[in-house]
Amino acid sequence: MVYKVGDFMTKDVLIVDPEATVFEAAKKMVEKDIGSLVVRGEKGELGIITERDILRRVVAEEKDPRKVKVREIMSSPVITCTPETTIDEAAALMAMGRVRRLPVVDNDKVVGIITAYDVARARKVEMEKSYSIFLDILK
Repeated sequence: MVYKVGDFMTKDVLIVDPEATVFEAAKKMVEKDIGSLVVRGEKGELGIITERDILRRVVAEEKDPRKVKVREIMSSPVITCTPETTIDEAAALMAMGRVRRLPVVDNDKVVGIITAYDVARARKVEMEKSYSIFLDILK
């Protein structure tokens, strides 16, 4: 069976406005215990902000997170995929782009996010299913 991104993505994606402050974004991440937020503005711009972005582009540079806007430090443009993208294709996109997260977009709407952890989880399910089929054949 070929697994798709839609089978393993997180559907409850938190979105932050590019005009929000980094402090607001960080607070949202802490409250929800997540490591990134998808950035989506009124003009349709798409980006992503991660804990690492905040550490490297704000904290390490001694900037004030209450004054720095998300748009100033977000990664953009971002590599995206669709719910129909296969797990193998998503893994290849992550490897080629050297990223660990892909926003999932369908008809220009963010419908989820898939992470490297999700890809690993999908691979584990694939292996378990293959092993189960192999054991059935041996019976």
